[in-house]
Amino acid sequence: MRKSLLLELLDLYLAFVKIGTFTIGGGLAMMPMLRRELIENRGWITEEELIDYYAVGQSTPGIIAVNVSTFVGFKRAGIIGGIAGTLGMVTPSFIIIMLLARFINSVADYPVAQKALKGINVAVAALLTHVVVSFAKKTIKTPVNFIFMMVAFLCVGLLKLPSYIIILGAIAFACCMVFVRARQFKHHPSKEEGGEK
Repeated sequence: MRKSLLLELLDLYLAFVKIGTFTIGGGLAMMPMLRRELIENRGWITEEELIDYYAVGQSTPGIIAVNVSTFVGFKRAGIIGGIAGTLGMVTPSFIIIMLLARFINSVADYPVAQKALKGINVAVAALLTHVVVSFAKKTIKTPVNFIFMMVAFLCVGLLKLPSYIIILGAIAFACCMVFVRARQFKHHPSKEEGGEK
């Protein structure tokens, strides 16, 4: 294996070890750390790619953060890069959980520990709010996007529909939109060509 590839794999592994170690809450709460490390500090991916990875990671089985680390690793160094990124993301959690598993029952009995956990929950809620606003700014670009977002929010918040139904509905909606636009282009190609000019 080439030395440059080994260094790339090590860099991938250590980058995701750092992300996995210093972010609390997982999932969307990791977005600020992922953005800073992967986009601002290293320039490995773009903002749009990160959003796409999150969307696909949310739609596929498994933990979102692990899926994103696999996507980024694969983009950087192929299959072995995906493995390195995944291992880097799960290593801190594995070690910390193994250490905490022995003491978690006794710690939960202490009022100070319970208050600390409540404080962590509030911080995670703030992080999630920030991520939702950032996502909205990047993805809601048309009135149709906004309407679909509100429908999805109401379905989850009021109707209590499972998330997989919302995701499947979004996929079906997007496929229908592509099909409709393809038919419009087929019947009126001159409009599209004129728009490009």
